[in-house]
Amino acid sequence: MKDWLEKHINFIFVTPIMLFILGMVVFPLCYTIYLGFTEWSMGVTPPKFIGLENYKTLLQDPRFWNAVGRTLYLAIGSVSIEVILGLALAVSLHREFFGKNLTKTLFLLPMIATPIAVGMVWLLIYEPTLGVANYLLKKVGLAPVMWLISKKAVLNSLILVEVWEWTPMVTLIILAGFAGLPRDPYESAIVDGAGHLQIFTRITLPLIAPTVIVAALLRLIDSLKTFDIIYSMTQGGPLFASETLNILTYNISFGYFQMGTGSSLVILFLMVIGLVSGIMILFRKKVEQAYQ
Repeated sequence: MKDWLEKHINFIFVTPIMLFILGMVVFPLCYTIYLGFTEWSMGVTPPKFIGLENYKTLLQDPRFWNAVGRTLYLAIGSVSIEVILGLALAVSLHREFFGKNLTKTLFLLPMIATPIAVGMVWLLIYEPTLGVANYLLKKVGLAPVMWLISKKAVLNSLILVEVWEWTPMVTLIILAGFAGLPRDPYESAIVDGAGHLQIFTRITLPLIAPTVIVAALLRLIDSLKTFDIIYSMTQGGPLFASETLNILTYNISFGYFQMGTGSSLVILFLMVIGLVSGIMILFRKKVEQAYQ
């Protein structure tokens, strides 16, 4: 028995992890793929196999394509702003000043708050008559905005919330990248008389680019899956103007109880995330090759 344990010790240690992955990841994914080929409304009637009908229906539905567009707009818009602000803040924080550690700690506060709580707070900020946002606009002589009521403004309002909550995460990731940069190129550039702008564009930006892309990729994947902020603030309204793929999946699955269609929508959603992530990974490889 002892010899058998010593021979298979590696397999024994890995087995619990493999069982967990099978139970919590592989089985739900396979079951979801199976349901995507069925018609099922969570009743006493078992799922009925209908092949690719759910996918055909979704791909011909303008509501699905509108949700895809909103999802990409919300994700790309928020992540682009977060990366730009995160890089600027990281550059500012990558120097010694009084209260640096306290400032970095305070940066964590938006990330610590739960998304539902963040959504409820921003609901009060965006309130049309008593909210802080319109109060400040009136103080500077601007007209009030129907932040979450206007179809044109709602997505941009949600992007603002996403940027407020997740820019600190991008900043901290880029700061970690700054900590690993070599000092020799900077010392040589200073000796050669390079200015701050030249040092940033010719040295800092190329060296930190892979880290920035990793931060953007992590945030992009997470932003594509955003549900709680949107649902707590708009529930996909007004008139489906903020209905992303996540909200559409929830509405179809648990609002209309069309579990087969909802499951096929989940698979299409995974494909969208995989496609966007693949493009970002290829872009990262291109950037690394360009600066090697």
